[in-house]
Amino acid sequence: MVSKNPINEVLEELAADSCGPLDLLPQEELVEKLIELDVSGVPAGPEVLTDGLASLAAQLATINTEDVEVVVFGGGTGLSNVIGGDSRTPGWSKDPFQGVKSLFPNTRSIVCVTDDGGSTGELLKDLPLIALGDIRRVLLSSVQQERLADHYGLGRGGAEIVARILFGLFNHRFTIAPDSIESLLKNAQVELSLLPKEMAEGIQQLLELIFTDERFQNPLKRPHCLGNLLLAASIYLGVESGYSVTPAQVLQGLKTIAELIGALPEAVLPCTTTPANLKALYANGILVTGENRSGSARRGFPLDRVFVEFAQQPHVPEEVIEAIGRAQIIVFAPGSLFTSIIPILQVPSLTEAIRKNTSALKILVTNLWVQKGETDLVRENPRRRFYVSDMIHAYHRNIPGGLKGLFETMLVLDLHDIPGSVLQRYALEDKIPIYLDKTRVRQMGFNPFETHIFSRQALMERGVIQHDPTSLAKALRAVWATRDYVPSRQKSALPAAYAMQSPIVREDKCTPDQRIAMMLPLVEKMAMDDKVRSAVLDILWRYWDIPVSHLEFIEGIELVDAEEWPRSQKWDNIASFYDPDTRLIKIKEEVFQRPYRFEFSFLIGLGQSLLGNYAQTKEVLPVEENGESLGSMYRLLLRPVSNRCCFLDEQDLSHFLFLSRMRPSTQDPSLFTRLVNSDEGFTPPGLFFGLTYVWYLDNRFSSHIDYKMAVSRMAVSGVIPYHAKTVNRRRDIVDFFRKTVFCHTDPAYEEKQMKLNED
Repeated sequence: MVSKNPINEVLEELAADSCGPLDLLPQEELVEKLIELDVSGVPAGPEVLTDGLASLAAQLATINTEDVEVVVFGGGTGLSNVIGGDSRTPGWSKDPFQGVKSLFPNTRSIVCVTDDGGSTGELLKDLPLIALGDIRRVLLSSVQQERLADHYGLGRGGAEIVARILFGLFNHRFTIAPDSIESLLKNAQVELSLLPKEMAEGIQQLLELIFTDERFQNPLKRPHCLGNLLLAASIYLGVESGYSVTPAQVLQGLKTIAELIGALPEAVLPCTTTPANLKALYANGILVTGENRSGSARRGFPLDRVFVEFAQQPHVPEEVIEAIGRAQIIVFAPGSLFTSIIPILQVPSLTEAIRKNTSALKILVTNLWVQKGETDLVRENPRRRFYVSDMIHAYHRNIPGGLKGLFETMLVLDLHDIPGSVLQRYALEDKIPIYLDKTRVRQMGFNPFETHIFSRQALMERGVIQHDPTSLAKALRAVWATRDYVPSRQKSALPAAYAMQSPIVREDKCTPDQRIAMMLPLVEKMAMDDKVRSAVLDILWRYWDIPVSHLEFIEGIELVDAEEWPRSQKWDNIASFYDPDTRLIKIKEEVFQRPYRFEFSFLIGLGQSLLGNYAQTKEVLPVEENGESLGSMYRLLLRPVSNRCCFLDEQDLSHFLFLSRMRPSTQDPSLFTRLVNSDEGFTPPGLFFGLTYVWYLDNRFSSHIDYKMAVSRMAVSGVIPYHAKTVNRRRDIVDFFRKTVFCHTDPAYEEKQMKLNED
């Protein structure tokens, strides 16, 4: 005989009363009430009512979830906080065994690997690995007291000591290369002797590899987080020689270090073992490569879609697919909307595996705050604030096949009990909550459950609002216990989803370190000072959209004293230019002392160099009528193709000149002219190309071009036909630079070429 669910029995008894204990809980839906009861405890009220709630709360607290298989997807901060608290914050080591892992010890995290900032980015300069920073943070959060007890015989006190030491070890950062293991540990204030012998020996072995293996000579010279180096060393323990690693070696290295520090061997799995980067497409057509750059970009346009670009055909570990298939609960952790969950779900076969598991409870934990550069502007209406329904639309638009079969249940922060003064202070810091439009979300076919999953202690002590790992774990337990009561809703109000037919793979098949390695010999042979060379390499690393081929027209960089500056500054104060005769980028010497201006000046020159020696003659001729000056004519004669050295072919060059408003002659196809009124400003094609080049890479650099492009933000009016013509020209300029100059030609970037998924 099948035993009856004890939760159901208690619920039936409580529901029998016309005004029962459940009415003390103000939430709308039954599941919300039970979540609140498990998270916040029994509310105040008469004993005749609270006794029943206490019985129900006790029943919820005794639900056995030890054997429940849980898979959580996410990035760094949000995922690590859900699993066991944010392992980067000093307070973590005071309570290291909280979070989902405490109630669901059989939890596995599947982590995004497109991060390229900080120490992770520094590591990618030298090693062809996936991003390890987020994996490091989640791995440390995954350490379990029970595992430390079973493997090392530690009690609670001993386990907490180990957690504190691991915290110091994994989070220690250095900017100057340590000269020995001893000095490194001293600076980190870590004593390995306090760890269990087996753990200390394993970490010592990894440290010795870092200091003795030639593959770590360059990484050790860069600013790093020690935890990232430890993960990399664990991977290279299984690689006898060379830099290349196999998927099996990556996984084995992560399993080895996980087991060493007291986590499940497969506690943390990468969504793919193939190096990958993120591409962000904005509503104005600009495509930005790199998670770090997309996160810092301020384009003034909504982020439209994101894409993952792989160095090779992506490999998904079988362990990941198996974990998803076994999962009884699948959770999408909070985090950056476009840079954590979406990149994972663009990895081929992952979304399919999630959809195939039709029996799992699937839950999205929504973000708390609008994020600058990502969710501060709404694609459909950039003038209004961001709602949960906008988040759903963004997921649906960016995930192959949309949201069908991925999740229906959502845990949303209840803002009602947060003091208005706190929200006001956050607003002054430019942090705005993501608001729940519950009716709309329900109409779309989802179940949004508002609950107090924020840390009351953090709010009380520090006045900050963040997800509380313990409350969130209890909320998941409550939803799991009452999953039979979650209503089923019909999906509606969502457009047809797009299905990408194949993954985006780099044409050159390069990992980030290989790309910079290909640039290195070209830069090293250029004529320039060593300090300038170092600065140029740093710039080229930051801008992943610059292909190696853009360096083929430069012989060097010359810093010119201001008194000897040869370029006229009658029309502008640009402090750099490309000299096609010497093939040098010439930059005012004083500019080099200001890194921001040097970066701007170098990128303008680099852009201009792509035109090469395209012009045979350039001249400005006066235009007069009856002796009166009306303006001037800019006259450009192209060099013959046989003598031309230019990145653009004949057709593309002519198209660019048309976009820069040069008029081709009807008699001579190599002659272009433009009339300029006497009081009108004019940007010659070469300078326009350089300014647009740097603006495309970072619009903060070129306010002149940003001003011109701002017209694209305006709604096209039929009243003034020229407005539509101007907007279309601006869009064509962006398309030209995206496709022709920066070679982003994958069909996936063209929405009109993507196949609609009508299922």
